[in-house]
Amino acid sequence: MASDTAPSGNPLLSDAPLPAFSAIRPEHVGPAVDALLSDYRAAIAAMTAPDAPRDFDTVMLGQERLEQRVARAWAPVGHLHSVADTPALREAYGPAEEKLTDHALELGQNRDLYAAVQALADAPGFAALPRAKRALVEHALRDFRLSGVALEEPARSRFREIGVALSKLGTEFSNAVLDATDAWHQHITDERDLAGVPESGRAVLRQYAKEQELEGFLVTLKQPSVQAVLTYADNRELRERVYWAYQTRASDQGPDAGKYDNSARIDRIMALRHEAAQLLGFANAAEESLATKMAGSTDEVLAFLRDLGARAKPVARKELDTLRDFASRELKLDNLEPWDVAYASEKLRQKNFDLDEEQLKPYFPLPAVIDGLWAITRKLYGITLAARDDVDTWHPDVRYYDVVDADGRVFAGAYVDLYARSGKRGGAWMDVCRARFDDGAAKQLPVAFLTCNFAPPTEGRPALLTHDDVLTLFHEFGHGLHHLLTEVDLPSIGGIDGVEWDAVELPSQFMENFGWNREALDLFARHWQTGETLPEELFQRMLAARHFHAGLFLVRQLEFALFDFLLHRDYDPTQGARPMAVLEQARKEVAVLHPPAWQRFPHAFSHIFAGGYAAGYYSYLWAELLSADAFGAFEEAAKAGNSVIDPATGARFRQEILAVGASRPALESFVAFRGRKPEPDALLRSHGLID
Repeated sequence: MASDTAPSGNPLLSDAPLPAFSAIRPEHVGPAVDALLSDYRAAIAAMTAPDAPRDFDTVMLGQERLEQRVARAWAPVGHLHSVADTPALREAYGPAEEKLTDHALELGQNRDLYAAVQALADAPGFAALPRAKRALVEHALRDFRLSGVALEEPARSRFREIGVALSKLGTEFSNAVLDATDAWHQHITDERDLAGVPESGRAVLRQYAKEQELEGFLVTLKQPSVQAVLTYADNRELRERVYWAYQTRASDQGPDAGKYDNSARIDRIMALRHEAAQLLGFANAAEESLATKMAGSTDEVLAFLRDLGARAKPVARKELDTLRDFASRELKLDNLEPWDVAYASEKLRQKNFDLDEEQLKPYFPLPAVIDGLWAITRKLYGITLAARDDVDTWHPDVRYYDVVDADGRVFAGAYVDLYARSGKRGGAWMDVCRARFDDGAAKQLPVAFLTCNFAPPTEGRPALLTHDDVLTLFHEFGHGLHHLLTEVDLPSIGGIDGVEWDAVELPSQFMENFGWNREALDLFARHWQTGETLPEELFQRMLAARHFHAGLFLVRQLEFALFDFLLHRDYDPTQGARPMAVLEQARKEVAVLHPPAWQRFPHAFSHIFAGGYAAGYYSYLWAELLSADAFGAFEEAAKAGNSVIDPATGARFRQEILAVGASRPALESFVAFRGRKPEPDALLRSHGLID
């Protein structure tokens, strides 16, 4: 059932609780954005008039109302651009996004509005306001400064121009990666070419061929396909071709060399970010990024990364030496190439632990995993997720759930879209559809988008997840819980919004721990055919293999993080971005495995060039430290004789971490939950690198 549309006939202008996805057309986008921005500007003019009240409800709640009107329209458009892209939508999306970006920058430089917010902060009663209201004002003032409100002409106009240009470049970067991913495929008719690929992987490739009305199998650059080939295919030539195509996407190399090339965009993005940072008085874009993070300085971030590197690199080097020796002796691979690493690692893991993902997959049918995730959430937080079939969605595979509290009250909702398909951006993420908002006149419930790219069901069997897939689902739902369980009624500081970027991964990485816990696994890990629970002997082998190649994993993450941070901190306008040179510098510091010269990893690194992780990719590791330490409280509850899925500890985590959003600093929230500051060794301990 579709939601009501607006009287104008434009579904994007509806105030309905949920978007009318089936009614949204590309031609609705431009008119909706134009109408909303026109109303927004008129409202701001009235709000900043000389005789307008300078109180919280008028200035701050008024802005929150205006922002939510725009968000109700733009959230479904941005989501469709990511999960159901079409040429027509892309054509409408780009210009509308530019207008929104320009508007946001114009608003951030509105000195009359800044003065009105500053007047609130300077008022005698400000200190007596509730914590959340004070935080909203403080965040707004900081964001004004970061938007260039204090700049004089021509710097003010130039800063706005840069913001619009960066928004456009980010969209173009993302589009190029999507197009390059969809462009390459290899049709295979002889099943012998897929020797070693398990039946579950072949079923996915068979399904891809069927979608294109082809016989046999279709190898693509979608993640399930890449993973199946690089991990299992005995055909070394096929592994190399897939690696080559995947690792050169959107670049000057590879099968589509130059066609979707992001090289010039990377150069332009970096130049503009550096210029914008310097206009604001920062030395570089990395320094600017820390204005909204927990880390206090660029030196602190680099010290954190390099300390981890010093501890992890020797471990990784030993792991790689062992792998090379095994590959040479057992697999006759005298020269271990990057396209051999996942394949050889899987063979070694099977030999050492008698374990492979194919043994585990039958115990992780997606419907059961979803039920188990909901059960863990119910035990921890006393909430239930109830499926509905009367909600309008963008694809038949999408499911919608009401989130129901212990008293039976529906207080949130979630769209769940889990399968890979054409026109859908790769990866996994949570995004905001609706934010929690109570402006005194009406209440808006929080609604999340939960998106993954798992291999879909095949004929005769449900979607079977790898254990890594299970962890990915738990991770993204952790983000979802942060959004859905907020008790802050002001959207700009509720849920994940406004939380320091290097702490925002805490709730997501925290949830992954339950994917390793026997008690939690017993809630869902059952064989899809027999119903048998995960055998204890198999579980013990899983645990034994948990830290297999932990060093190699950590140095890979450090390579990404160090590359990102050095790229932004050390940018020199006279030399340009030099992404491959900076990447090589990062690799010399922390990597033990060096890819071929033609590899172009940065050109598809959407996290930092088209996402929110610019000079912030380190936050995955920073927040992993916090999450590992936080989960320690649940382990302590288990040692005291309680369940690791402990409702009392869960209630504290919900109240002190998930519920408060950005109404107070993340460190303060962590200390309120844990009773102390985080312990640095928690991260290394979680990877098995120290006892």
